[in-house]
Amino acid sequence: MTWPEARATDTGLLVLHALRCAGTVSLARLHAITGLDESDAESELIDLGADGLVTRMSGDLPGWSLTDAGRAAASERIIDELESAHARGAVTAAYERFLVLNPELLDLCTAWQLRAVDGIASANDHSDPAYDSRVLARFADLDRRAAVVCAELSEALPRFGRYRYRLTEALKRAVSGELEYVADSTASYHTVWAELHEDLLATLGMQR
Repeated sequence: MTWPEARATDTGLLVLHALRCAGTVSLARLHAITGLDESDAESELIDLGADGLVTRMSGDLPGWSLTDAGRAAASERIIDELESAHARGAVTAAYERFLVLNPELLDLCTAWQLRAVDGIASANDHSDPAYDSRVLARFADLDRRAAVVCAELSEALPRFGRYRYRLTEALKRAVSGELEYVADSTASYHTVWAELHEDLLATLGMQR
């Protein structure tokens, strides 16, 4: 089923921008990013491919990716969307608040992947549920504050609303015991956060 905000946004822009932010992706991952039905996403990819904007990759990392012309088109369309919605000021302000949270997110991911044992940092093997619970509680606290930023972004440009859903889903699954949803899968909290960061940069025409 197509996500409502996906229907409200030009599907070509959604697909191009998803590839711009996430790189080479499968249909399943494109669905997760955009909320488009896989059949709708595939139809859009075929049309964009006919226009020379995307290409299907094979080999070790199969999937769809942008051509040089597609990257240029993605940048042009996203700028047009931003300016047509008169949303640059709101997105810029939300981005500045995102940057305040970003170092905390990176520290939390480090705390999740490493922990001190007898004063020595080592890989977290997740054998200490109490430690993991404390880190997840800090993730939940961060997420409550990130929700405010996501709300501001989705009010400015509805397509940003997808990130709130994806972050919530990742945290819920991690808390339920699917620990890879913290930082170790393409649907993890960390990955979705990184895609949001890249999306903000691309939308505002900024470099890291």
